[in-house]
Amino acid sequence: MPTIAPQSFSAFVVSAGFLGDIAYFALGDGAVHLIGPEPKVVQAHKGSVLAASLAREGQSLVTSGDDGRVVRIAADGTLDVLAELPRKWIDILATGPDGAIAFASGRAAWTRDRNGVEKEFAIERAVGGLAFAPKGMRLAMARYGGATLYWVNTAGTPVELTWAGAHNAVIWSPDGKYVVTSMQENALHGWRLSDGQDMRMTGYPTKVKSMSWTARGKYLATSGAAAAILWPFAGKSGPMGQEPLQLGARGEDALVTMVACHPEEEAIAIGYQDGLVLVSRFQDGAERVLRRPGEGAISALSWSAEGMKLAFGTEEGAGGVIALP
Repeated sequence: MPTIAPQSFSAFVVSAGFLGDIAYFALGDGAVHLIGPEPKVVQAHKGSVLAASLAREGQSLVTSGDDGRVVRIAADGTLDVLAELPRKWIDILATGPDGAIAFASGRAAWTRDRNGVEKEFAIERAVGGLAFAPKGMRLAMARYGGATLYWVNTAGTPVELTWAGAHNAVIWSPDGKYVVTSMQENALHGWRLSDGQDMRMTGYPTKVKSMSWTARGKYLATSGAAAAILWPFAGKSGPMGQEPLQLGARGEDALVTMVACHPEEEAIAIGYQDGLVLVSRFQDGAERVLRRPGEGAISALSWSAEGMKLAFGTEEGAGGVIALP
């Protein structure tokens, strides 16, 4: 049976995960709790943590807040301020290769490389989301009317990916062949970068707020429905003409709020509006309950690197680490 090491916090859990063996919980009151042999609380922001992203090496966490700061927190609690923009809410954040970060507020975005060199990007509409490509310093920026791809370190012409509507979060496929955005209108939109082919994924009753690729990029798992919806991307045309895989269906009153694909196996952790967490296997849909309902909707969900622990948090400030046998 799985075991749970519960935590109780005083604020909404914005993000949860692992810095090596240390579990972290970034909260709506600006604090980041580090749970290990010697628990620590780092006051990262004067207001709320608005966004958090694990650095690619997995040993530090980058957060941004409504105090205009972007900070990096190490597993030992050390905090470094990476950027300060007074009177701005930094609510969009991405981590990239070799210590690079990107962050946005309103109609502007910035990148910062490991040497502290910043570059600003200004657009006509508010930035909806940011994501670095799996390899190289290429940045995807979601916006109204589509997404734009920038080579950060060159002066080349950006690639414009167009589709009417407001585009929010953005994500690259692990092989770098596709870019997918969530939209304001309860849908996803994707582009095949080799030829710009559009891919529209609809049918959600609510907005998609969580997306997670399987380890080898075969499926893109999403929240926003009464089951985890997994769109197939293994073929040349992505999900077009194919039905999505649906896992963990519990009825219309139990919507999925968070998804986290296992880092190695074809399995997925699913968090629900009522606080339930379960894991489901792709092959046969077999399920295993990891946490019973209660204490608010699941707002954060993340596997450890080896896939034997799962960190979770809720909107009401509950959290914890689930250890699999």
